[in-house]
Amino acid sequence: MPFSSAYRPETLHGRLGPEFFDPVVAASFPKHILRHRNQRCATPLGLGGLTDDEWIAHFGRFEPLPGSFPQPLALRYHGHQFRHYNPDLGDGRGFLFAQLRDDDGRLLDLGTKGSGQTPWSRRGDGRLTLKGGLREVLATEMLEALGVNTSKSFSLIETGEALMRGDEPSPTRSSVLVRLSHSHIRIGTFQRLAYVEDKASLAHLLAHSVEHYLPERDAKAPPEELAPLFLADVCARVAQMGAQWMVAGFVHGVLNSDNINITGESFDYGPWRFAPTFDAGLTAAYFDESGLYAFGRQPGALLWNLGRLAECLLPLAPREALEEALAAFEPTVQTAFAAGLLRKLGLASAGPEADAKLAGAMVAFLVSTKAPFEQCFFDWRGGLASRERAARSPSAAFYAQAAFEPVVAALAAHASAPDLRLDHPCFARSSPCTMIIDEVEAIWAPIAADDDWSLFEEKLRDIALMREAYAGVA
Repeated sequence: MPFSSAYRPETLHGRLGPEFFDPVVAASFPKHILRHRNQRCATPLGLGGLTDDEWIAHFGRFEPLPGSFPQPLALRYHGHQFRHYNPDLGDGRGFLFAQLRDDDGRLLDLGTKGSGQTPWSRRGDGRLTLKGGLREVLATEMLEALGVNTSKSFSLIETGEALMRGDEPSPTRSSVLVRLSHSHIRIGTFQRLAYVEDKASLAHLLAHSVEHYLPERDAKAPPEELAPLFLADVCARVAQMGAQWMVAGFVHGVLNSDNINITGESFDYGPWRFAPTFDAGLTAAYFDESGLYAFGRQPGALLWNLGRLAECLLPLAPREALEEALAAFEPTVQTAFAAGLLRKLGLASAGPEADAKLAGAMVAFLVSTKAPFEQCFFDWRGGLASRERAARSPSAAFYAQAAFEPVVAALAAHASAPDLRLDHPCFARSSPCTMIIDEVEAIWAPIAADDDWSLFEEKLRDIALMREAYAGVA
């Protein structure tokens, strides 16, 4: 039996009822070549003992996991796409395959991308390119190592089809991805119910969401009391996520309301980028012509989407209470950004004023000098304890500029955090692990040309080293 005692299957999403999903059948693929298996995530869930053939059976052919859903569920939702409402969304190339519990009893989802057509595919083929799957693996591994609350890329299997795409040289190779996440309940899930004016289902979804994802609240409270508390919790979690993106120098690229879930967990990576420098105008999607979702506009985009969630809750709660919940978003982002910056630098808090001063000084320096983003945090991890190490950095000339003097003054107020691990081999290097777009293309090129995955595997090892080095304070 490959499943250990840690395996704890669930079917809780099914209890919401048929109004929330459509049972579907996975696509039948001509080939199944296992390209990525997240053993680190599989083992604590009781799935680490699966052989590769058994893994492919469940995560490539989608044979049901025992005790979970007998058939995959394509989830129903609507959403604003670049601020234009679209009632024709829903899982068009993915589905909810299974649910599980982790060691702490937290509910987790195994969802797919590229698993075939559903009633919500519209004119799409329901597939995922291999390059798209590889990019999601790289994004999630890097973000997790940098301390971002993100979904995990659980499995990537190449599927042997030739896909035609307008944004990749075609025909291109196909894949199916399985992601592990905390929830697939999105702002768009609430939007669909508000759109069809189904107040009863809206209240049902609210209670379900609180009971299973926000257990510190009383799910049996009246909706008029519960909805503002729920919104406040979602705002806080999404604010944390947005701040984490900014500290990581990450641009998600497509912050539509169907890509924001209620747990504040980053997911669904398409045209993402990591910023080489602190460039507020950096966009990730070639089709984001107005820069709506540019790096520096991400917190505002998240708040706009949360406003749409608040509108959905108006049938259940007073406007004033919902507006009060929304008002806490911006200060939470600012506080979370300062705290995230301290974690990345490996520093202890010196109080709100000193923490904010350091955050402001660091951002001002990065913006004015265009110093390499990730290199700066790497060089000064541990604060002034790393002064000599920073002096040997490829970016040392930036730190000799007058623009860096306010940063030095702000660093002086902060002590290093416990378990800093500056003796880790990661920090003996001259440069940090990064994931800018040129690196991603360089990883893909030998795969496309010669099916050579060595650079991909090397990058994953590099990220794992960084995750280990940062684990003490991240």
